[in-house]
Amino acid sequence: MLGLLFLVGMLLLALLAGVIAPGDPFRRAGAPLQPPSIQHWFGTDDLGRDVFTGVVHCSRPSMLVGFAAALTSAIVGTLVGSVAGYFGRLADDVLMRLTELVQVVPRFFLVLIVAALFGPSIGTVAVLLGLTFWPGTARLLRAKILSLRNRDYILAAHAIGVPGWRIVIRHVLPNAIAVVVVSTSLQVGAAILVEAGLSFLGLGDRSVVSWGNMLNLAQPFIRTAWWLAVFPGLAITLAVIAANMVGDGLNAALDPRRHARTRAV
Repeated sequence: MLGLLFLVGMLLLALLAGVIAPGDPFRRAGAPLQPPSIQHWFGTDDLGRDVFTGVVHCSRPSMLVGFAAALTSAIVGTLVGSVAGYFGRLADDVLMRLTELVQVVPRFFLVLIVAALFGPSIGTVAVLLGLTFWPGTARLLRAKILSLRNRDYILAAHAIGVPGWRIVIRHVLPNAIAVVVVSTSLQVGAAILVEAGLSFLGLGDRSVVSWGNMLNLAQPFIRTAWWLAVFPGLAITLAVIAANMVGDGLNAALDPRRHARTRAV
């Protein structure tokens, strides 16, 4: 619940960024390198821009990349895992070899190459991350479906002539979707980290503010202006920890073995 509270807070921060910090994060707001004060809560950077405004507006691209990548991964992983797990045979062999191929590709370096060749837009990064995160979701879902497809209610539905696609949608996926939910929530934090890393290396979208880009610009002043690195770094840390805490909480809440132990007690 604590992680969910933080994550919802980050989403509200992204949605209401223009209300919470109505200034332009690229515009000069005061004297350069001013420490945190009542006027500038997080201080100012070397160009006089308000750090608080920048941190607030940076939540938008980070949340967008995190949730868009996780959603793309969930859709592709669910489709691949469902087909491979339920229908098996040739479909399983082909899809699992494809999954292994995507899984061994160095994700971060692939994003670096694409960003360098085609431009580091937020949309491109989000879609590319989603198309490289899905193997973990697909493998988890396939394993779960393999344990379900020989259950009596599945065999009964098959025996009376229910089409395979309908069995998957109506009977298999509702009992296996928990692993997709948990995996997707954990991937939100991973996507935020990758986007911050790209921006930190100077390969992010320069047309939008980013926590990673703020950290990149703070490097020359790490000894003299600590606030330039502390507040963006703290925002990244809280966002990633919140997403991971939500994933761990969902894993515990949706674990049927835990419920069985609770009923036994």
